[in-house]
This record gives sequence, structure tokens and C-alpha cells, in this order.
Amino acid sequence: EAISGAQLIAESLKAQNVEYMFGIVGIPVTEIAIAAQAVGIKYVGMRNEQAACYAASAVGYLTGRPGICLVVSGPGFLHALGGMANATMNCWPLIVIGGSSDRNQETMGAFQEFPQVEAGRLYNKLSVRPSSIEVIPAIIEKAVRTSIYGRPGSCYIDIPGDFVNLQVNKSSVKYVECCLPPPVCTAEHSAVSEAVSIIAHSRQPLLIIGKGAAYSRAESNIRKLVDLCGLPFLPTPMAKGVVPDNHPNCVAAARSTALQHADVIILLGARLNWILHFGLPPRFRHDVKVIQIDIYAEELGNNVRPAAILLGDINTVTKQLLEEFSKRPLKYPSNSEWWKQLREKIMNNEERSKGLALQKSLPMNYYTVFHHVRELIPKDCILVSEGANTMDIGRTMLPNYYPRQRLDAGTFGTMGVGLGFAIAAAMVAKDRTPEKRVICIEGDSAFGFSGMEVETICRYNLPILIIVVNNNGIYTGLDADAWKEMLKFGDPATCVPPVSLLPNSHYEEIMAAFGGKGYFVKTPEALQDALRASVADKQTPCLINVMIDPQSERKKQEFPWLTRSNL
Repeated sequence: EAISGAQLIAESLKAQNVEYMFGIVGIPVTEIAIAAQAVGIKYVGMRNEQAACYAASAVGYLTGRPGICLVVSGPGFLHALGGMANATMNCWPLIVIGGSSDRNQETMGAFQEFPQVEAGRLYNKLSVRPSSIEVIPAIIEKAVRTSIYGRPGSCYIDIPGDFVNLQVNKSSVKYVECCLPPPVCTAEHSAVSEAVSIIAHSRQPLLIIGKGAAYSRAESNIRKLVDLCGLPFLPTPMAKGVVPDNHPNCVAAARSTALQHADVIILLGARLNWILHFGLPPRFRHDVKVIQIDIYAEELGNNVRPAAILLGDINTVTKQLLEEFSKRPLKYPSNSEWWKQLREKIMNNEERSKGLALQKSLPMNYYTVFHHVRELIPKDCILVSEGANTMDIGRTMLPNYYPRQRLDAGTFGTMGVGLGFAIAAAMVAKDRTPEKRVICIEGDSAFGFSGMEVETICRYNLPILIIVVNNNGIYTGLDADAWKEMLKFGDPATCVPPVSLLPNSHYEEIMAAFGGKGYFVKTPEALQDALRASVADKQTPCLINVMIDPQSERKKQEFPWLTRSNL
């Protein structure tokens, strides 16, 4: 009995429990998508390979099983590099399957010929081309296994065009079983007890929860640890919700103070990279003791020499810490000077945000918009957020109560991820938690990177609510009058500020064009009405285009998450 390369790829993916595929078909991969649907894999056709790759990577983070991004050769493959790099930087599992030119035309200048396997090595944990059709199942098993074992990341499989329709006899195929779940490793016992004694002797402890903790599904053990020991905790952006943001021990609203004065910091699946100012002074004490917990040995000791290193799975190591603390209980006193200092800072910062949120002036500012959004969106919604000010202020204003329900620009600071992430989250939610809404909050510039994916959202009837916070530009913009004045000086290419976008752009009409609902909003009342209507409509994709003050910015370094001006 014969089987084609395309069928074998689809069957092998199915055997590895792959559920979702995103891509754009064309020569030579169309048959692979058709075969994938035939075996029960869900295929979502996107409008740009970049968005398709972002979507597939988000599936890996949300489910722990890689999503597939299917692309054509040459330019198709190249457009997916952004998604591979983003997945690898975020440590999310992903598999990209790219068509390539026929083997017998290599070096001849074939259609879209490009050295894809070599190019893929920079962005992926594994970049391979099967040597024959017969070994495809083994190669796919290896790619899935590599993507989820150790520190997760992206893998690339190159499929020559002549493999796709070539038939081989089933008896000659080397079939393999589904790979085993990733092995779970524990930290050395001596390191665990060393860590516990450092924490016990600390005067100003701080627990930092990273997205590695969210990925390892460590939420219930981390919540137990926070409650048992009474430790203040700070989530990194995508770790919001591992412990709910409204937990009394959350010090996100006093972030700078907490980082600057902590004498012992426990890193749970977070890296001391730019997001945490490298762990260095003046943002941190020069004598801070860092307890580093990570799945990846090479990460341990980066930028700061740790006082204790715990190599292992975050969930398992947290369990080890809990066991140790049950033998020698520690309850950090909630009436300590440290807690007083943190609570005072939290109150000050929250008061300032509240003041800005209640400003009645029009056009609205970011804080007013997020205040109303927070009041009216469901508590258990999945939040996707990208932009500059939109993402930064949104992170401080919009709480998360559940793990893995905030997706944003991430470690790589990538703009353009929003709609792909939202589509992935909606596909996964449809199958696993159909009651959960996906709400995608975009800056107007960020929306532009993949705005045409609105058609994809409408085609698959995904009830995503997109909120575009529109300030007519990147960071800041011009209002219509200033824009008109500006154009008097000559050609826009020479006189319009590089950060400007066209004022009052009607992004909501893009949604209406494909059959969704669009709202154009300028006042808090209109925003509330649009939010109520969109949240109540659980069937239709909606886009609310919220016009805000083009000069609205975040408070001066109140939450100095980003010291870089470009984000």
C-alpha cells in the first residue's frame, strides 16, 4: 500500500499529538495542509507567514505542545523567521515546516531556491531536512521532542517539493511512537536547603515569578509558597496571574522599590535580562543575594553570581522548597518595615493612577480608557496586549487572575504579535475553555503590523474583541488640525514626524468590511456602550477604535519597566 509524503507528514504530526496548524499554502505545501485536515489537525489559513508563525508559537505556550507553522519555500520561509526567533527568545515550543525546491534542481536557480536549513540554524534548536520520505516520522518525532524537552524553543523541518506528492510503500516507512512527556528534574537537595536558609535569614525578601513558571504550570505550588511564607512577589509581564494580581502579597505597583531594596531575590523561571535591568545596580542592591531557579543550566549565573542555584523544573523545585519549609516553617512577618515600605509605595502609585483614570478631559488619556476596560471586561478573559504605551500602561492597569492568560511582546519586544496570538488563544479556548473570551488590546501602530488578520478572525468566526487605543502614532501623534498645518510645509515625507500616523484612522471599518462589528469611540460613555455591546455579543468578532489624546503618555517612569526608549 502506497502513501504520499504529504500524508505521511500529516499522520506523523497526528501521532505526536499535534492539534493546530497555521500557515499560508502554495507551491509546494498545499497538499500537506489538506492531508493535515484529513487526519483531524485543525488548519488556520493566515494572511502573512509572520502572523501564522506567531500564532503557532502561542499555541505551544498555551498548551505545552508545539503548534505547526506551514510555509512555502524562499520568501514564505523567510517571513516566518520572526516567529521562530520570537519563540526561541520566549522559550516556547514551535515547529515550522517549510517547503523547499526540488532536490534535482539544487544549485540551478530553482523557483524560490534558498539555503533554508542553514538559515534556520540561527533561529531554531533544530534545523533539519529528512534524507528520504521513509524517515519523516522519526524526524517529526525528534522535532517535537526537541521543541519541548529542556528549555523549549523552535524547530524547523525542511521538506523538498518533490517529497510532497512522491509515493512510497508503507512497509518501507520507519514509523515511531509518540515521544515521552518531557522528563521532570529536581534540584540538588543541598541547593534547596541552602536556598531555604538564605530566605529564612533575609530581611527584605522578594519572589520574582517569570513566564517559565507559567509554562511549567507551577501556579498551585507557587501560590502555596507565597501563602505559606508570606513573601512579597513580583510577576514579569507574562507571569501575571500565576498568583492573581489582586493577591495581597503582589507588589507590582511598587516594582522599582521592591527591586531596588530587596536583599534576597528568588527567581522562579525569570531571567536577569533587560526586563529585570540585568539584576545590576542602581536598580538592585550591589549585595543582593539571588536564588536562581531555572530549567536551563546555561542561564544560571548570567549577569549576577547567584547565592544558590536550583536547576530543574519550576513546578517540581517549588514543591521541593515547600517540603523543606514544612520541616522548618517560615512566615515572613506582614508588619515588618519592608512590608510597610512596599505598601506605602503601592498606595502612592495606585492613587496617582486613579487620579489620571478619573480625569474628565477629552480626548481621553490611556488611564481613563483602561479604567473603563477593566471595569467591563470579564475577569477570566485572555488578554493579548501589544504596543508601546498601550502595552506598558495596560500591564499596570489590567489585572490577570489566571495563569497563561496574558500574551504580549515578550522577551524579544516584538511588535506585530497581537492578532496572531489572539487567533491562537481563541482556537485553543474554543476547544478547551469555550466560556473564555479573548480580548486583544492594540496600539494603533501595533495593529498595523498584522491588521489584515481581521479577515482570518472573521473567516473562522472567532469572537475576539480587539480594542485599538488610537493616538495617531507611535508613542505620540498629531491631531487633525496639527496634521493639516504640518502638510502646509510641503511633502509629508520630509516634514511629518517619523512617529506620526494618519489622524483619526477608522480601523473599525476593517472589521466591518469582513462582517464583524466596528465601533468608533471618542468619549467614556461611548466606550462603555461599545464595551458592553461587544462583551455581550459572544458570537461576533468586534473592533473598538478608541480615540485618545495624541499626546497622552505614561506617567514619568512611575513603572519604569522599560528603560529603553523604543518600547
